[in-house]
Amino acid sequence: MNPVSDHLKEGLQILFVGFNPSIRSSELGHHYANPNNRFWKIIHLSGLTDRKYEPHEDATLLGLGFGFSNIVQRPTKAADEITKEEYIAGREILKEKIHRFMPKVVCFVGKGVYQQYSGRKTVPWGFQAEVVVPGTVDFVAPSSSGLVRMRLEEMVEIYKQLTAFISK
Repeated sequence: MNPVSDHLKEGLQILFVGFNPSIRSSELGHHYANPNNRFWKIIHLSGLTDRKYEPHEDATLLGLGFGFSNIVQRPTKAADEITKEEYIAGREILKEKIHRFMPKVVCFVGKGVYQQYSGRKTVPWGFQAEVVVPGTVDFVAPSSSGLVRMRLEEMVEIYKQLTAFISK
């Protein structure tokens, strides 16, 4: 399986960070490409984008100030296949990327992603009181995976906090 390339540049409004690429994302080479993943629908319904983008357009979102990365680069069928060692190594690499590119907000797409990144056991949805990399803002959003049983409307409400923040 091939890793999916990051889409990064300096001055991003939001850097979206997932667990790792799905098998489908690896096959297609694009973020959130599994047809059961609701990411593109969520960011549209939350007002972050003016239309529903498709996975093959992921790189074009750099023009909107949105970037993409993952805490682990190895594609898997499910996040529970990621090893402790991969998380430890991925955490340090991700911190370096965030420090280098300094996005305004780092949106962790999944509470577990942020728990692995921050080392914190319990975290609320939304903006975090303490950040890991000074100069950025940490935001925890639900995973958009089709395996997550949270209602779409609940997810969209959480993501709307991002829309309000970057609109200021």
